[in-house]
Amino acid sequence: MKSFIVIIRDLREDNDKTQKEIADYLGTTQQVYSRYEKGENEIPVRHIIALCKYYNVSADYILGLK
Repeated sequence: MKSFIVIIRDLREDNDKTQKEIADYLGTTQQVYSRYEKGENEIPVRHIIALCKYYNVSADYILGLK
């Protein structure tokens, strides 16, 4: 099972998006988003929900439960 960190990075890369573009969508900085992808910061639930909507995937998928 893939980890959350790998999944959000793979989704971003598969959609040819930069960390800056995703950070702007989430209303945060590129540095903060980078820390999410490195597992250095916990991602808020509101950002998980926003990523689900952005990529049109379930929270189970992003969280690595499916």
